[in-house]
Amino acid sequence: METLPQRQNAILALAREQGRVDVDELAARFAVSPQTIRKDLNELCDLQLLQRIHGGAIVGSGIENVSYEARRLLAPAAKQAIGQCAAALIPNNCSLLLNIGTTTEQVAQALTGHRGLLVITNNINAVTIMKNALGVEMIIAGGQVRRADGGIVGDAAVEFINQFKADYAIIGVSAIDEDGSLLDYDFREVRVAQAIIRNARHVILVADAMKLSRTAPMRLGHMTQIDTLVTDQQLPAPLEEVCRAGGVDVIIASP
Repeated sequence: METLPQRQNAILALAREQGRVDVDELAARFAVSPQTIRKDLNELCDLQLLQRIHGGAIVGSGIENVSYEARRLLAPAAKQAIGQCAAALIPNNCSLLLNIGTTTEQVAQALTGHRGLLVITNNINAVTIMKNALGVEMIIAGGQVRRADGGIVGDAAVEFINQFKADYAIIGVSAIDEDGSLLDYDFREVRVAQAIIRNARHVILVADAMKLSRTAPMRLGHMTQIDTLVTDQQLPAPLEEVCRAGGVDVIIASP
């Protein structure tokens, strides 16, 4: 998997921390020319990770998600660690619901060595990852295929998921608010994710720390509907309290 250059990763981290970055300040910080920084910013904007403004760039508005291929470039080591940690929570010989997301795909990759696993998913990429795993049986939802990320969404997918009662669910979300709200961008995917939560006995949320600094316009659910959160950094105090009060088991996976 391709990754962002180290300087661009650092620029992106600064932008998410400060809300915006300035060309001249970045040039001084990294001891490179303003032209080099402008090229970095243009490339990050081409990936829809930042938006260009005069003299610099800002983090996106929170109305539209960044592209799927761009999300695959974000925090790959953290997502891999989260995926391996979450997969270790899933026993052999059980059923599992799995939704769309770059982090859930890392879980799928880590599950390929399991035995006696029945995976029900609306994620075409997860099927591609797991289809040759001898110990895994795959069932894929029907419905509208979202070209952007290979997700299957819509009423048909929701009705399909409602036929199951799985032992576990592993879900990803686009953003997590400090009050515990789970947020996403596409109402069609929200409905599928809500169905997955309803139809699982134990729900595991996988989310890297960037999801804690983002926002999205649609409410998918609340942290109190989750049994286990697997992330890569300590939670902000308000969210940590929400998890404690709601009995959510928080696991920190180290990259």
